Amino acid sequence: MSENILECKELFKSYGGKRVLNGINLTLKRGRIVGLLGPNGSGKSTFIKLAAALLTPTRGEILIDGKKPGVETKKIVSYLPEKTYLNDWMKVSDIINFFCDFYSDFNKEKAYDMVKNLNIDANDKLKTMSKGTKEKVQLILVMSREADIYFLDEPIAGVDPAARDYILNTIISNYNENATVVISTHIIIDIEKILDDVIFLSNGQISLFKSVDEIREQEGKSVDALFREVFRC
Repeated sequence: MSENILECKELFKSYGGKRVLNGINLTLKRGRIVGLLGPNGSGKSTFIKLAAALLTPTRGEILIDGKKPGVETKKIVSYLPEKTYLNDWMKVSDIINFFCDFYSDFNKEKAYDMVKNLNIDANDKLKTMSKGTKEKVQLILVMSREADIYFLDEPIAGVDPAARDYILNTIISNYNENATVVISTHIIIDIEKILDDVIFLSNGQISLFKSVDEIREQEGKSVDALFREVFRC
C-alpha cells in the first residue's frame, strides 16, 4: 500500500477552448481530511470528476493509488456528486440493496444505522423527500462504503444547520484511518473544524496547499478568514 493515495502531475483540463484546470501538481497522503476550496468556476468539480474517472485529462496525469482512474480505481473511490442522481421512484431500502449489489465494500449495517440516526424512513420513496433529505440519503450511501478515498462535492450545501453537525460527524466517524476524504465546499466555517489540510483552487491552479495548523500558526487566522481575504470580490 502506497503512502500517497492521489498524485497529479501537470494536470490540464479544457472544454472546447476554455482551460478549466491549468497544470495541477498535487500529492495527497492517506488518512487526511482535505478541504478543496475556491470560488465558483475555479475547477473544483472538474478536478473531482477527473479523480472519479468521469472525465479524462486533456494533458498531464492523475493517479489514484498509483493507477490511472478507471475500472480498478472505481473500486476504491467513493464519490458524492453535486447533484442528486438517484431515481425518485426508489425507496431508500431499494437503493441500499442496489449499492450492496454494486459495491463489494458497501456496509449495509452502517447504512441502516445512519438512516435511523438521521430519522429517515427506509420505506419512503425519494420523490416524497425534501432536497435536504435526499442529500442526506446520498451521503449515507457514499459514506457506507469502505473506500480508500472519498470525494464529496458540496456535501452540506442543501442541508439545514441542525443536520450539518451530524453529517460532519458522520464523515469523521465513518471512514477508516488509512482513507482520505476530499471535501469541496463553500461553507467553510462549518467544515473547518474537521479538516486536516486545505487546498485553495483559483482559476484552475493551486494557490495554497497547507495544513490547517500551519494556516493558524503562520497566518494567525482561521481558514474561513483567510479564504475571505484571498478570494475577496
